Order: sequence, then structure tokens, then C-alpha cells
Amino acid sequence: MKIQASTFPDDFDDPLDATEGDEDASEDDLWFLPGPVEEEPDYLPPGPRAEPPDNSAIDDWAKAEAGCAAHLAKVAGRLGALDERLLRGPKGWRHRLALIEAADFSWFAGDRVSPDRLALWMSMRLSGVQDDPNALARIGWAVRRLKGGPDPIVDLAAFLDRRDPKNTEDNAERFEDRAGAWLDVMTAAAELHPITRACMGFHLWSLAGLGQQSDRVEAAVTAARIAASEGKGAVFAPLAMGGAGGLRAGGPPAERLTRWLDGMETACLTAMRHLDNIEDWAARAEAEMTPLSGKTSPALRAVLTEWPLVSAPMAEALTGASRAALQRNLAWMEARGLIHEVTGQGRYRMWRI
Repeated sequence: MKIQASTFPDDFDDPLDATEGDEDASEDDLWFLPGPVEEEPDYLPPGPRAEPPDNSAIDDWAKAEAGCAAHLAKVAGRLGALDERLLRGPKGWRHRLALIEAADFSWFAGDRVSPDRLALWMSMRLSGVQDDPNALARIGWAVRRLKGGPDPIVDLAAFLDRRDPKNTEDNAERFEDRAGAWLDVMTAAAELHPITRACMGFHLWSLAGLGQQSDRVEAAVTAARIAASEGKGAVFAPLAMGGAGGLRAGGPPAERLTRWLDGMETACLTAMRHLDNIEDWAARAEAEMTPLSGKTSPALRAVLTEWPLVSAPMAEALTGASRAALQRNLAWMEARGLIHEVTGQGRYRMWRI
């Protein structure tokens, strides 16, 4: 049988022998391999940055507290003096300071409710045409929480009155998540001074998503209660009396705490001076009203020290005395310079000390 000759030329290398040869050949001779891949430029936007852990924020506030130790001790002493003053004073003093502080909070938040208008709305639900009912209700809530109520650290939802049956389950769940995150940070910062914790909680309020611009009053009231959490007479620590510069945001924790301490010191001094004036007036009024008999005079004096503005119907509703007896006492006190009328009209008259 005749074998056919190979069709491969004599000078063609056997494919099986292609790998044979010099093993040290350069990679440049391997023309059939793909070339090096060049790195493509990254045109994608940067992704979200990882948020720092909560402990880092607490450490920053701890360093700020250490840097303001002397100032913090001074402000804590001012607050302690106010606490002792309120502890031995009548309950009406707390109510009066709460009205003034809540009214100052309203100006800080943009509602601009005066103590006189707030007193009329809370005592008799009277409001003018120019008054915003939502603003009055919001500031009225502030007065109630500055006077007492649940502890914000123990039950924040009850403190803020967020347990509304009309709220949907999704809204309630979102609020619980945000409130839980804020409370976790506040609980972890238990070693900080209550004044420092209050300042930190106020500035972390919006970052936690608990409130918007209209809810700055809630943050301020919560901080005021936390700052006075160790007090026995003072339910809240004054923050806005005499100006709300301490509530201004901006800057690192050290600057915020410094402004906070300056504002609280001014507010405590303002509250003490106000109580001095009220105490002096009460002593003078009691001495001059000794000849008057009956229960109407002491009850009217208590109302005048508790409320910044008083009318005859308002005093009647608060004391239970007759309108005629109250009007006689008001006229007697006005004639002796103990009170003065502020409206300047014959009807719907208002008096203050």
C-alpha cells in the first residue's frame, strides 16, 4: 500500500514542538498574548462616607467639658442657687418662670408669643386675631413640660406627646428608631455633667431627625429639663431668659458649650433678679394688705405673683372668689401703687404688679 506524503512543508515546525526551546524567552516575543490592561479613570461620584461612631461624638464633648471645667462649675453653682431658691419658694414662682422661659423660646423659634398673650391663652384660652393657634398650643406645651411631666430620658415619646392614636404605624416606627438612636447616645454619655449632656442633646436633636425648624422648641425644652435633672426645686434650667445666644448652632463642641454656658449663666441671673423683685413685691403687698380681711386678698396676691398679667375674669376663674370682691381688691391695690393697669381702657382691663 502506498503512503501519501505529508502536506506540511519541510520547514514548518511541528505544533507539538512549539513550547520547546528556550524557557527564558522574553514575554515581548509572546505576541499572541493580550497586552497589559491600563487602569481606567474613576468617573463615579464618591459614595456615602461612613458615619463616625457615637463614642467619637461623646469624646469630643468630653474634651470640651474638660476645657470649660471652671466655667461649668460656676454655671452649675448659679443653677444650684436658683434650685435652692425655688425649693423654699412658692410653686407660683416656677409657673411664672416657666411662662417667661417658654415665651422666650417662642421668639427663638420664630413664633414670637409674649408672656402676656401666653398667660391669657393658658388661663382662659383667649387669643387675638393675629395669634397663631398652633404656635400658642406649641408654647403652651412648653409651659406644661417646663413645670413637670415625664422624664425625657425615661419616656421621650410621652414627654413629647407623640403617642397620638391618629399617627400611622410607619410614622410611629420611624420616630421610635430616631428617638432610640438619640437616647442611646444620651445614655452612653451618662458620665458627662447634666449641663454638658443637655447641650450635646440639643445640638444632636436635628441630626437624629427628631425635629424640623418648627420643633426647635421641643429640643430646647428637653435640654432645659435634662440640665436640671439633679435639681430638687428647679424643674428646668433657664436657657433663653435674657437672650437665646446660647442656643445658636455652629462651630465645634468646645465653642457650642462655651456659648451654652454663657447663655445659661445670663439666664440664671435674670431668673434670680426676677424672683428678687417678686419676693420684694409680695412682702410689701402682704404688709400693706394686712387691714383687709377675708380670703380674697391672699388668693389675689398669689395669682399676681404666679401670672404676669391678670384680669378680673381670669382672677375669678383662678381663685373662685366673686367678681365684685376681686374688683374691689384690684381697685384698692391700684390706688396704693401695688399694681397698675396696662390696657388704658374702661373694659377688658388687665393688671400687673
